[in-house]
Amino acid sequence: MSKAARKKSDAENRGFDLAEHLRTETTGGLVLLGATVLALILANSPASGLYQAVRDFTIGPESLHLDLTVGEWAKDGLLAIFFFVVGLELKRELTIGELSTPKKALLPAIAAVGGMIAPAVLAFLISRNEPEAGLAWAVPVATDIAFAVGVLSLAGSWLPTTARVFLLSLAVVDDLGAIIVIAVLFTSGLNWIALLVAGALCAGYWYLQHKRITTAWLYVPLAVATWVAVHTSGIHATIAGVALGLLTRVRRDPYEPAAPAARLEHRLQPWSAGLVIPVFAFFAAGVPVGGEALRAIFTDRISIGIMVGLVVGKFIGIFGSSLLAVKLRLGDRPAGVGWTDLASLALLGGIGFTVSLLIAELSLTGDAAERAKAAVLIASALASVLGALVLVVRRRLARANSNGTAN
Repeated sequence: MSKAARKKSDAENRGFDLAEHLRTETTGGLVLLGATVLALILANSPASGLYQAVRDFTIGPESLHLDLTVGEWAKDGLLAIFFFVVGLELKRELTIGELSTPKKALLPAIAAVGGMIAPAVLAFLISRNEPEAGLAWAVPVATDIAFAVGVLSLAGSWLPTTARVFLLSLAVVDDLGAIIVIAVLFTSGLNWIALLVAGALCAGYWYLQHKRITTAWLYVPLAVATWVAVHTSGIHATIAGVALGLLTRVRRDPYEPAAPAARLEHRLQPWSAGLVIPVFAFFAAGVPVGGEALRAIFTDRISIGIMVGLVVGKFIGIFGSSLLAVKLRLGDRPAGVGWTDLASLALLGGIGFTVSLLIAELSLTGDAAERAKAAVLIASALASVLGALVLVVRRRLARANSNGTAN
């Protein structure tokens, strides 16, 4: 092999390795964390004015009602790619994965529903008398897959794979619930013509899938047109990504090396984890966290409701509903996972982040939105630490008991 060819091969291998790393929840979580930290530094530094100016810079054709700020493009545009990947994951899990049979799906589904209801109820009870509260009770209903599984991979790698499968399945059902919340609660002034156009475009996408057509020259323009139609209809534009993901074929034909959903998820996951979510977090997480800002957060009932909902409500909802389901014999505890392990997974469910930040931006405005997003960051950090701490202590106790038995 020539020197030039060797360099090209090495470059290709490095690119492939980077993509593979970005497909793991741990790496994706670290990139997301880095973008969040950078946003917080800029928003609380002398460069805060420049950061806000970039975030609020408007770009796009006004005639199509697409004159959005850079931050809105990240929230409504780029995040649609993330939701497309979520739609692919949902379709796969519901069709051929861990949620494809009632026996497999029941316990994580019950845990996910409990983990959405309890935080919402707590947040509502705490903030219900606040005039700005509105739909802020919906902020703590979501669990962030990348961060939650990333923390589990770092602190609980010794747990059996059933623990990861349970957390992933729970987060997938949780995502489905969050998607329904966004579609139902944050739809305003429906444009029925645009909605019918979006439906027709989705039908066209399904037809192309049904006919086994694979060319990107048809799918990419169709996806963009669907996004524009959904955005114009009044439904949050990210729902376009979910709809197309759910319409993608997940079963492989005999002559195919992989099904379209698997191929698309493999190609898009690194972009979603390495670019889409970090860019969204960069523009969404830049909130004031100085002394005065923190005082405002911890005296604001809406923010307190969000934090209590994520840290306490998620734990009560996930662990309590799982315990009840097992006692009533509606589902079986994951093999090799004890109740303490399940408690740690319930704590990790309190990591809201991506979708919680999105719902905070959709449900609140101005300073209330900034405080709510800061509350999400604080609660997610606390849930990460508590979940990891329980896992580490549990591991050390298990080792101590093992050594004592051996002696």
